[in-house]
Amino acid sequence: MHKDNHQSPLAISYAQALLELANESNSAAATGEELRDLRQVIDTNPDFAQVLSSPAISSEERGKLIHNVFDGRASHLMLNFLGLANENGRLSLLPAIAGAYDDLLDQQQGKVEVDVTVAQWLNNDQLESVRQKVSDALKRDAVVHQYEDPAIIGGLILRVQDQLIDGSVRAQLAAMRRRLLVARPV
Repeated sequence: MHKDNHQSPLAISYAQALLELANESNSAAATGEELRDLRQVIDTNPDFAQVLSSPAISSEERGKLIHNVFDGRASHLMLNFLGLANENGRLSLLPAIAGAYDDLLDQQQGKVEVDVTVAQWLNNDQLESVRQKVSDALKRDAVVHQYEDPAIIGGLILRVQDQLIDGSVRAQLAAMRRRLLVARPV
């Protein structure tokens, strides 16, 4: 799955608090976008990530840096959140907080992340058909991520949160082989 579903409880707590505040100001989606952008900056810029988590830089210096970099570029809520995370020494958790926030926001909006593994890429119509069927079955809006694995031969494998549904030809052939071996006379 493209998301890390095993975030720290601390990251989840920060994400929940931020989502509650964002909901109060009707800015949950915009705050999520800001967090995703921030996460992308951290993921693509190791020097910036190091500055955020380095114990060699004082909280006060880091606070000034955050203010200089994000003032006027980030919402008031995000700026305050970054200041709080800095004061508490939690800036290194920002990528995990962003992931937890996305998960909580998806849950709030009735969305569910679904990974679909196929032997050959599905075209847009086929992928939309899979998305619609999964959405109907789960009674939630499925956000589908497609992966290709020619080794499954055909069919598809669905992963929804911690559940795996293997409808691949490879799995069916393996099951048939096991049944034949069990039924074989000695």
